[in-house]
Amino acid sequence: MPATTTGTVRVRFFAAARAAAGTDEEVLALPAAPAPRAEVERLLAERHPDGQPPLAEVLARSSFLLDGVACPDPGAPVPAGAVLDVLPPFSGG
Repeated sequence: MPATTTGTVRVRFFAAARAAAGTDEEVLALPAAPAPRAEVERLLAERHPDGQPPLAEVLARSSFLLDGVACPDPGAPVPAGAVLDVLPPFSGG
């Protein structure tokens, strides 16, 4: 089993996620890397509890890209140095 290390992940927020987080991008410190995507979501929700709507609500209905590849599994490992895109449902046509 590989050693666990700390690191950071770059998170990019789009549309409603950007509004809830109050920023379009941030660097998030991971207590251990790789971290499951669900843990990254938990850390983000703790950092941004006061958005309208709260970021936790937006994350619950969002899709994610990990280094440009769809990441539907909340248990997927997010390695240090990765880019995680948060894509809430978009409307329009």
